[in-house]
Amino acid sequence: MSAITDLTAAQLAASIVAGETSAVEATQAYLDAIAARDGEIQAFNETYPDRALDRAKQLDADRAAGKQIGPLGGVPVAVKDNLCTTYGRTTCASKYLADFRAPYTATAVAKLQAAGAVVLGKANMDEFAMGSSTENSGMHATKNPWDTGRVPGGSSGGSAAAVAGRLCAAALGSDTGGSIRQPAAFCGVVGCKPTYGRVSRYGLVAFGSSLDQIGPLTRDVKDAALLTNVIAGHDPADSTSLPNSVPDYLAQLDEPIKNLRIGLPTEFFPDSAEALSPDTRAAIGKAIDAYKAMDADIVEVSLPHSRIDVAADGAISSFAVSAYYIVCTAECSSNLARFDSVHYGHRTKDAVDDIVTMYSRSRAESLGEEVKRRVMLGTYALSSGYYDAYYNKALKVRRLIADDFKSAFRKCDVILCPTTPTPAFRFGEKTANPIEMYMADIYTISLNLAGLPGLSLPVRLSESGLPIGMQLIGPILREEILFRAARMYETTNPANLVPPMVMT
Repeated sequence: MSAITDLTAAQLAASIVAGETSAVEATQAYLDAIAARDGEIQAFNETYPDRALDRAKQLDADRAAGKQIGPLGGVPVAVKDNLCTTYGRTTCASKYLADFRAPYTATAVAKLQAAGAVVLGKANMDEFAMGSSTENSGMHATKNPWDTGRVPGGSSGGSAAAVAGRLCAAALGSDTGGSIRQPAAFCGVVGCKPTYGRVSRYGLVAFGSSLDQIGPLTRDVKDAALLTNVIAGHDPADSTSLPNSVPDYLAQLDEPIKNLRIGLPTEFFPDSAEALSPDTRAAIGKAIDAYKAMDADIVEVSLPHSRIDVAADGAISSFAVSAYYIVCTAECSSNLARFDSVHYGHRTKDAVDDIVTMYSRSRAESLGEEVKRRVMLGTYALSSGYYDAYYNKALKVRRLIADDFKSAFRKCDVILCPTTPTPAFRFGEKTANPIEMYMADIYTISLNLAGLPGLSLPVRLSESGLPIGMQLIGPILREEILFRAARMYETTNPANLVPPMVMT
């Protein structure tokens, strides 16, 4: 690992402004890292070395001329492959969009670029963001830098693996039910899902439009606050973008919150190894003790409609998971209906006599099994005779979940819980049972249903040497509390997790 790739995004930006290093040197260092390690990790679907170096040269020239190059000036980043850019391809890791080139750039990416960031490439993901392990990618399986026999999480697995593997200084992901936070936990990095509507979704290929949110994956909490500063804010191009002003998340970041009240949801700590591994339980317990040592008040709260139930045979269930997989599949069915193989996308080469056959063959050939499963589930839930029984009922449960969080936040400032039930699992371990795979997001899904901000940060390694993440949940539009509470822990209990493959 070079000295440059050892720096956080904030440290690297400061070093470039001070003239201690250059944007070209930083970009080349990461391109070298990609050449050395991405053949094993496979975090990227494509990279733009020439474009990145040209951008870096321009930034260096601007700095030499006395121009401001932005808070991320010269910092090399990756973006998830469902964020549109006018350069390169936007594939959503799907064979259907294997050659798609977007006519515009996503607002979040445009804001990164305006802040001086250098985009290295597009990071791999579960196809159309549907998955929890990146095993559903139509391109290749991304490996976890901590153990290449294990998944990096999903759906933003490529972004998390790229940050953990020191292949970029920071990355953007998208989170529909935990797709930033879960891979952040598995890969030992920080991942933040802002409040729904805090970051523009314009240019994000939609999966679940009422659930999707773009956010950062970074080395530490300061970098997460820095990137959120850059990408947050109202966007008239997105009708769901919130008009609220955005505070400076860095302004009070290093000021501890006095009398911080931390809520522990009783329903999130079931007495079952299936729902919460002993390693994870112990790690979260030590994190709670660390907050107590900082004079935080630990209070018990209840989230009854997010309750995690474990049957006698070990099967796990949750109202939140049930509601989520009706809402998200219904929205998935609606959003993916636009992919008709007429205007763009894969079209079957078999000659057909009618357009319906052309549609069905083209989609059957190019969409993966998980995407097909979710489209069919969502179409069924929205069909005549079942809409009220499934979709409307799920919306009612969603409202109850949101109300539970509102009640809980009357007693506390933030809620603390595990990010995932276990550390990263092995490839193929859960693919045979989709329900078991869905339960990997059991601690993250309810936030998307309620529109809340959440942040995962690494707390320690398991006995087998895998990262364990802690999740902090905040009230709507209170990201600054999340960042400050997370920073309190990070500065007093630094994890400093670096995968062994990076250190060799």
